[in-house]
Amino acid sequence: MTKQHRTSSDKAGVDGDATPASTSLSRRTVLQLAGGAASLATLPHAEAQPAPSAETNIGTAKPVRLIVNGVQRELEVDPRQSLLDVLRETLDLTGTKKGCNQGACGACTIFVNGRRIVSCLTLASMHDGAEIETIEGLEKNGELHPLQQAFVEHEGLQCGFCTPGQIMSGLGCIAEGHAGSIEEIRFWMSGNICRCGAYRGIVAAVADAAERS
Repeated sequence: MTKQHRTSSDKAGVDGDATPASTSLSRRTVLQLAGGAASLATLPHAEAQPAPSAETNIGTAKPVRLIVNGVQRELEVDPRQSLLDVLRETLDLTGTKKGCNQGACGACTIFVNGRRIVSCLTLASMHDGAEIETIEGLEKNGELHPLQQAFVEHEGLQCGFCTPGQIMSGLGCIAEGHAGSIEEIRFWMSGNICRCGAYRGIVAAVADAAERS
């Protein structure tokens, strides 16, 4: 019984010593960390540095000449600006929509030198002297383009957000000779997404306009 009592006492003594030791170590650690932080504050490289000037974040403007919907425009653009942003923000041609801004939805489709492209994936500075055609340039003398009219007649739209890109892509599809059948139109228009699901009307409109052209 005495031996058992000593063992219990010894164990209690060890446990009793453990708490002060861990507490003392914790205090030393805190003091060491505080001392280290104070030392770092005195180092030259730890001094606060002035914020970079806003001018360092702005690209040098580059002159660009664009022929947009038949009108020549002389612009100064940031070399990093997409053609889409220049059309919308500089020229105020907001018919061309910014959807995904990653080239995946087709909402920003326009013509550059007669070829359909997604304008969010190309820089405006790359197209000096180019002929640009947007949805705003299709109407002539107050009359809708035949494909625009076909979209109305076949109800090829619902919310209308994707419609400018759908129409420009449809024009490209017809011009490229890819509107010979419903299946062909669906394939060559597959890069243009309609979240409303108006695909039946869109395809019918493109097919109708292709027959009239």
